[in-house]
Amino acid sequence: MRFSGHESFACRYAWLPKALQAVTASPELFSDEDAAMMELGVGKNMVRSIRFWAEAGGMIESAKNGLSPSPLGQQIFLDAGFDPFLEDITTLWLIHWKLSTNTNPLLAWDFLLNRWQETEFSESRVLTGLHKEVDATQRTASEVTLRQHFAIFLHTYLATRTRKDEISEDNLDCPLTELELIVKIGEREGKDSSSRREPIYAFRREDKPGISHGLFAFCVNDFWNRAYPTEKTLPARAIANAHGSPGQIFKIPEQEIYQRLAEVEGVTHGRIRYSDSETLPQLSRITHLRDDALLSKAYE
Repeated sequence: MRFSGHESFACRYAWLPKALQAVTASPELFSDEDAAMMELGVGKNMVRSIRFWAEAGGMIESAKNGLSPSPLGQQIFLDAGFDPFLEDITTLWLIHWKLSTNTNPLLAWDFLLNRWQETEFSESRVLTGLHKEVDATQRTASEVTLRQHFAIFLHTYLATRTRKDEISEDNLDCPLTELELIVKIGEREGKDSSSRREPIYAFRREDKPGISHGLFAFCVNDFWNRAYPTEKTLPARAIANAHGSPGQIFKIPEQEIYQRLAEVEGVTHGRIRYSDSETLPQLSRITHLRDDALLSKAYE
């Protein structure tokens, strides 16, 4: 479980394409931070942050001679990829999916998307929960570290506004704010009379039309491979409610998940079938599905 490494920077628009291009040209670039600073035109902390987000987002991976584009990163950003300039909402949802289902989980993402059961959240209450999560792993993290980690989670999805309610230019650099996954719904008094009022947030829990049927099928298959690799059938409720499932990560209501599952068979040409049984709605996977084939469906 990770709660540092991003160097207190949320991911910015140009960073992922830059990282892919950089490691393609020089796999060892990030091993020499001074060279990376010159090549990328940013400071040392930003070099580390760029690497962090590119790895956490599943776009680059370790290789024998350093780092290389992952198959996913190559399909999206390189060699006439699906979205080389990060202009498609599908790519943004896909980055969100990868950040949220990373094999080395990001603490705030894992906790808030999968285990936070309340309809709203605030900094003080989330920090209490994050401290408990860290304590359970017998690790230590300072209040400052966890506060910064939660702030980065927020800034990834929520544009900061000025006192005049204008969007801050600095936060336009964070592409996942376009997903509008999180909304500010109000404020409440702090823990005591001397505390400042703190904002209250909530996830936008509704169907997300920007998630195409192809992308949804890709994520269903990815979740299946990760969580239930040997199972040939899967209860539909797992897609809606299990840890790391599309329903939890995308905050799509269960009924909408079932409606989307009915489209999966067509997208996968019958390789995944949905049985809409009243007693146990479930999926059956007839044969192995290639990620690259499903990804192309996501961008149709």
